[in-house]
Formats: sequence, structure tokens, C-alpha cells
Amino acid sequence: MTTAAGEDLAGRAPRTPAIAAVAYHDGGFVPLRDAHVPVSTQALQYGTGVFEGIRAYVQRSTGTLSVFRAREHFERLLRSARMLRLDVGLDVRQLCDVTTELLRRGGLTDDTYVRPLAYKRALMPGTPPGVQLRGVTDALSVIAFRMGSYGNRGGIRCAISSWRRPASSVLPVRAKVTGGYVNNALAVDEAHAAGYDDAILLNDAGRVTEASTSNVFAVVRGRLVTPPVAAGLLEGITRDTVVRLAADAGLPTEFADLERDDLFAADEVFLTGTGAEIVPVTEIAGRAVGAATVGPLTSRLMEAYQDTVRGDDPRHADWLLPVR
Repeated sequence: MTTAAGEDLAGRAPRTPAIAAVAYHDGGFVPLRDAHVPVSTQALQYGTGVFEGIRAYVQRSTGTLSVFRAREHFERLLRSARMLRLDVGLDVRQLCDVTTELLRRGGLTDDTYVRPLAYKRALMPGTPPGVQLRGVTDALSVIAFRMGSYGNRGGIRCAISSWRRPASSVLPVRAKVTGGYVNNALAVDEAHAAGYDDAILLNDAGRVTEASTSNVFAVVRGRLVTPPVAAGLLEGITRDTVVRLAADAGLPTEFADLERDDLFAADEVFLTGTGAEIVPVTEIAGRAVGAATVGPLTSRLMEAYQDTVRGDDPRHADWLLPVR
């Protein structure tokens, strides 16, 4: 039971809901329970959708939420959408407005994860059944749910997956296409079955691309290295954030191919992603990374990242979109 002020009878503030009871769906805000798609949805049948994962963080100075790098995430969503001939129907500014309004209406006050999904929905009149991108209606849905930091800050163990990352000539790997994540799911399932926490995928040339949902960085003889886009990886927003934060600390990032041997010999390895944030890797394929502990640069970047997303670094205040 709560009081009129919103506290329970013991004087405690109620916990924020696990998921917003409101969704943006079919061009407006609706109760989450009413945000449905039919089983005939083309994206469900053929994987013809694109998505983003965006975090909103509680700011240390105000206790309110701010969405981190929303503009960059939605710019990437629109680039991905063009690959599948998807008309999202909103521009970047409008998508940012939808996100902040969704969080406001949903009453979420803890760290939150936002999932926008643009997808092919139904065949237009006269369009024959089949796999296609033309003659199909487009749709956009956005949901949000509470998500704290879930990465193991003490370090995780990674396998080198037997599944290879598709080449860009096979799949648009620089777009977040829903159907393409079958590859990621197979890799992480294989890793979990072998007792590892995550998988690192190689491309057909045997070079490092990314982990199941994260980009890979390595500290090799004092150099910070991450694979180039040409290796066949998604250009992560957190990847770019870490590159910028490392530059702030006076350490440039080299965009260079990494072999699995480089990972085995590295002093530090860590993964970056919106969901995972920055996660140290202490073991790869049964081999310790460095001293098998969180390395000094990884630790420094983890701290800088938290200061940035929580509004304590004024140099990157423009990355934060307040939820008012």
C-alpha cells in the first residue's frame, strides 16, 4: 500500500517497475499489453527487422535519468533501416523525443534499457507471398525496461567460436539486422555449453571480429588495439565512446587486425557494448589473459565510462539526453 506521496507505509519509495507499462507502437503510446504483432509478421518469418539497444543512466548529481548517446544510436538505426528499405517514419530528433516521453510515461527511474525495433510487417495488396523487401508495410515499436550493470567486473572467460562471422558480402554486418543475430546466438550457445561466458568470433580470414554482442579491444605491448570495420564488425557506439575516452587519457587507439594469437599474448583484453558496458576478459580459450586479473587500463576506462554516463565528466555532456 502506498501513500498519496508515492511512498509505502514504511516510508520507503516504491521500486521502479521492471518494465515500462507503456510502449510506442503503431504511431502512438499504448499500454504494453496492447502492443502486439500477428504471427504473419514478415520480420518474424524472415528476420527483416533492425533494432538498437540504448541505455539511460541515473545521473549522480540529480538522481534523474539521461539517455546516453541517443542521437548516435538513432542515426545508426536509420542507416540500418535503409539497408532493408524500411521507412521508420520519424527522424532522429523525433525518435529521441519518443524515447524520453516513453521513459517519462513509463515511470522508470532506475538505469534503463530502451529497445527500438523497426520491422517489415504485412504484405501490401497485390504483393505475392515470399521473401522480399518491397511491397511490405513498415512498423516501429519501442519498449523500455529496467537494466542495471550485469557484466562481471571481475572478468569473464571467452571461447573462440567455431562459428565464423559472416562477411559483408553475405550479410550487412554493419547494420543491426534481427535475422543476422542467429549467428551470434549460435556462437554464445556453443560457448555456454563449453562452460565459457561469451564467444569471440573470427572472420573467414581467421581474424578477430567481435564477441557475441560486443566489440573487442586488446592491449598489446602497450598499444590499445581494436579490429577495423573492414574485419566485419558492427561499429559499436560504446566502442566509439571508449576510443574517445582513451584519447582523453592520452592513449590513441589503433584500428588494426587482431589474430587469435594476439589475444593470447595480450596484456589486457576487454569487451564493449551498450548492454555489457566495459567487461574485462581474464581468460580466452583456456589461456589466462595477462595476469588473469582486471588490467590497469581496463580499470581506468571502466571508471571513466561510469563517470561519463552518469554526468560527472563535463567534456561529454552533449552525449546525455535528459528525461525531464
